[in-house]
Amino acid sequence: MSDDASSTSRNGFPTFPDSSRRSFLRAGIFGSLAAGLGIGAGDFLMSPDSAFAKTTLTPDEALKELVDGNQRFASGKLTAHEHDLAILKQKLVSNQEPFASVLTCADSRIPVEMVFDQTIGRLFVTRVAGNMITPEIVGSLEFGAAVLGTKVILVLGHSDCGAVKAAIANKTVPGQISSLYPHLQPAVDRGNHDLKTTTCANAEIQARLLAESSTVVAGLVKEGQLKVIAGYYDIGSGSVTLLEA
Repeated sequence: MSDDASSTSRNGFPTFPDSSRRSFLRAGIFGSLAAGLGIGAGDFLMSPDSAFAKTTLTPDEALKELVDGNQRFASGKLTAHEHDLAILKQKLVSNQEPFASVLTCADSRIPVEMVFDQTIGRLFVTRVAGNMITPEIVGSLEFGAAVLGTKVILVLGHSDCGAVKAAIANKTVPGQISSLYPHLQPAVDRGNHDLKTTTCANAEIQARLLAESSTVVAGLVKEGQLKVIAGYYDIGSGSVTLLEA
């Protein structure tokens, strides 16, 4: 493993060298975003004049909305397509009001809005191979929760995940694909090289890492304004199973 790769700590989470750790800590919402807007962090988050409308759902209600939507998708009884998209687009030109954030894999077989039977403007989605936490992902999810007001962050792994397969095989690969491996190694170790077990473990590890490493997310969770959970999407059945984060 190279010097700039992450290693694994005793608690099973990736640890990073000093330069990466500094980048990770700087990735919060209060850095370049607030500076670029010319406002302080407190004003950025708390201003009553914010242009962002926020959902009125509680974290529990937001989670139920996701679960109910997935049940509709899995049973083939979608309703999101019934919304008038012309009206929605006009309403959302200058604003968005997502009630949940989803961090999932870049895999093209996971159409997130369809999986949860939600129309445009309802979900704040971030994607990266292996649905792993990076500084950029953390900053994006912090923005979703603290500014847009999402009430649930779901870290969603999925069946037949190519990134997890590659990390388990640990073979030489072209380009920078192997940069994914260190982030997934704790799950590989915990999953004993079984694909589904490793995939579920990775979703749980990444959700916990997000909840513990982000002061923004941790603060909102402590105040009861946000839930962070992990899940597993079965491509074959279309069903999402919630996991212990």
